[in-house]
Amino acid sequence: MNKRRMGPCVTFFPQPTTLISSLDAEGELNLMTASWAGIVSKTPPTMAVSLHRGRKTYQNIRERGEFVVNMVPASLAVAADYCGIRSGTDVDKASHCQLHPEEADIVAVPLLAESPLNLECRLAQEVELGDYRLLLGHIVEVHATEEAFDGDGHIDTVSFDPLVYLGGIREYWNLGEKQADAYSAGKQLVATENAAGRR
Repeated sequence: MNKRRMGPCVTFFPQPTTLISSLDAEGELNLMTASWAGIVSKTPPTMAVSLHRGRKTYQNIRERGEFVVNMVPASLAVAADYCGIRSGTDVDKASHCQLHPEEADIVAVPLLAESPLNLECRLAQEVELGDYRLLLGHIVEVHATEEAFDGDGHIDTVSFDPLVYLGGIREYWNLGEKQADAYSAGKQLVATENAAGRR
């Protein structure tokens, strides 16, 4: 496979498209689209979000110590992009995009009703990265749409229809078809380890 060197940059994909909910000092809701987000620990369950230090969302999280990460379904691609290019200091993004806040169970910051997966987080740690701040939030509750569960309680991932961002290319995509089952598909290669031997 021939490859082109691109130098140090932020081209890496896919990245999740999320809408971060936060509250300012007056209790006003702000939404910000963030793709630099992901689970970084299982014990304790922890979400990491990287934000520019000049963002309103960053200031809100620093002041309140809480935030919600809302997964964005593909149907909200336009709203998500709008929430990423407009500042909450200028416009009420939730209202303009007709997104509806819902009360969270533990944190004061609301969830988004239109998001099929919401993570309530409490700020645990902050790491300085140049002009950016990596915020680590302990996940204190997770909300998933009832539509995603079958009668046996198994999750149908198609119901989430997550929107992903292609960093560097600046495109949004939805996911295609499932290719394999994690923690299972690789076992077919485990079975061949002894036969192949160590060389």
